[in-house]
Amino acid sequence: MRRGVRQFLKFGVVGASGAVISFIIFHVLLHFRLDIKLAFSIGFIAGGVNNYFWNRHWTFRSKGHMGKELAQFLTVSAMALVLGIAITALCDRALPPFHLRNSLIWLCGTVGGMGVNFFVNKYWTFRHTHHVPAPDSKT
Repeated sequence: MRRGVRQFLKFGVVGASGAVISFIIFHVLLHFRLDIKLAFSIGFIAGGVNNYFWNRHWTFRSKGHMGKELAQFLTVSAMALVLGIAITALCDRALPPFHLRNSLIWLCGTVGGMGVNFFVNKYWTFRHTHHVPAPDSKT
């Protein structure tokens, strides 16, 4: 149980670093007048690359096949991205103009995919990392 909590906290730290990357890229691209959904997608992918690396090496300490894990991680990220884009588009249509509007839209889209990302990656992509070895039967 404690291991799962520790992994969730590490996942959160890694996610926060990816969120910072995503947030900065999103706002820089908006500054250059890129479409809001495209800016969200590019930032999300850049943050996701960061997250894959750190989750593999630090959060889950995986020794599994990198290619297989990366394909699974990208699949999960794509699901979270689709959800994030849908939320971003919905917020873009629904919210009136105000000072921090784009930041709120980014936050809603990012948080929307967070739960999907953690649980599907933990129990599918990195499932082999949380099997506890059987206790030694030697006395």
